[in-house]
Amino acid sequence: MDYTLAVENAPETISGGTGVLLLHPSIGETDRIDTDFFKTDTDHFLVVSTRTTAREVEQKLEHYDVDEDSAVILDTLSVERGYSRRGTDDVHYVSAPDDLDGIVAKVEEFLTSHDGKVRLSVDSLTEMIYYADEDGVVDATEKLLALLAEHDAVGLFHLSKEVHDEATLDRFRERFDGVIDLADDGSVTTEF
Repeated sequence: MDYTLAVENAPETISGGTGVLLLHPSIGETDRIDTDFFKTDTDHFLVVSTRTTAREVEQKLEHYDVDEDSAVILDTLSVERGYSRRGTDDVHYVSAPDDLDGIVAKVEEFLTSHDGKVRLSVDSLTEMIYYADEDGVVDATEKLLALLAEHDAVGLFHLSKEVHDEATLDRFRERFDGVIDLADDGSVTTEF
């Protein structure tokens, strides 16, 4: 199954099972790329949010006019921050961004229970590394990429290039079929 990829300077489509790494500056326009990724050619999508709460993700989707009926959010922050949380059909929780097994399990649950064109966004690997450790996040990323392949889904994984050294960036880069590199000025280069 092919998916439309609405990103400048990138292929028009990517095949199911493709994981895309989004390298960005800390204050890059990631929201624009993320939301364009969801808006196009998508039946269902899951946002794994390790940087913002479910409420903030909902506000972002609303702001960028993304169809929220297609959205499921995995909030990894609210429990740790002590916010009240009750899971719904569309919002799920794990205890913290370092609950890597919990994140992988919830992604698998989502992919297993949703048909059609399904997308995943992990925002962000940088936060997961901050809470857990690089080796653990590399391992979790490999599991998530394997799940995308198994379910013919596609995924966009955020990684800040200002926070990590070149060795870490390369370590993640080599695991992905495609890389979108967002510059400070908002310009985009890609490698697929």
